[in-house]
Amino acid sequence: MKKIGFLSFGHWSPSPQSGTRTGADALLQSIDLAVAAEELGADGAYFRVHHFARQLASPFPLLAAAGAKTKRIELGTAVIDMRYENPLYMAEDAGAADLIAGGRLQLGISRGSPEQVIDGWRYFGYVPEEGRTDADMARRHAEIFLDLLRGEGFAQPNPRPMFPNPPGLLRLEPFSAGLRERIWWGAATDATAVWAAKLGMNLQSSTLKFDESGEPLHVQQAKQIRAYRAAWKEAGHAREPRVSVSRSIFALVNDMDRAYFGGSEGEDHFGYIEPEKRAVFGRTYAAEPDKLVEQLRQDEAIAEADTLLLTVPNQLGVDYNAHVIEAILKHVAPAMGWR
Repeated sequence: MKKIGFLSFGHWSPSPQSGTRTGADALLQSIDLAVAAEELGADGAYFRVHHFARQLASPFPLLAAAGAKTKRIELGTAVIDMRYENPLYMAEDAGAADLIAGGRLQLGISRGSPEQVIDGWRYFGYVPEEGRTDADMARRHAEIFLDLLRGEGFAQPNPRPMFPNPPGLLRLEPFSAGLRERIWWGAATDATAVWAAKLGMNLQSSTLKFDESGEPLHVQQAKQIRAYRAAWKEAGHAREPRVSVSRSIFALVNDMDRAYFGGSEGEDHFGYIEPEKRAVFGRTYAAEPDKLVEQLRQDEAIAEADTLLLTVPNQLGVDYNAHVIEAILKHVAPAMGWR
């Protein structure tokens, strides 16, 4: 069995060819797709976070709204860029959204990817300490956030408060028990995957990672996952970790599918998303269901993971994206032994 969800970047464009033309469209359609995915039997609705872009950017209002409209499906991010985040404010927002959703949040966090502007986190008021990088700052914000989610008091109460306080030091409220175990780290390298394991975070591996061996993406990711699980075991955590991989997968079951994705690339490619950092980008899987099953059986990282996130072309509209998800659940998942 494998959990299957979708991952949306929430792109929007005023182009007449786009089915998602405004920020309001992106948000409201994201909620509608979460509802539709739950009705189809999918396990997760995940959203990407990008600042200064015509994409989804502020996850917690969206997660709270989707949580209020659904009952079962997991609601998550992949990923929140921690360079931009105030960990204390984030802990309050995350606690509130998780309580609204009944404890269904699965928050993916990370250093984030290259953004639309230069050092965008500076506009949010964050600057790395002397001798530190923006990646160091992101990991420090993450560590503070994780500590806050333990729910331990740390703030000295006012001796003359406006409202009565419970005894002892105060924590941030609202607090959602269990959320600490539902935090994931989006790792682009083997080293950060091992670091995430030591801190007790679940692992998210994307459709790309920094190239560390020249091998295909799925092979590098499988090695990353195995290194992560070894580090988790060595750390002695009591629970079993979760691991997700993201993939662009389209079952071609009608003419519209073939028109949109029939000519999609079938190989990984290598390139640079940052200066001097070579990355490997995963292929798009697009084929008739029987051929798709054969191809997916060769993907080592999918085999290693317990959760598969399907990246969806959100600007093609809610109905079509629901069809994309349903086609995988109906035509591919049973043959792969995921259902």
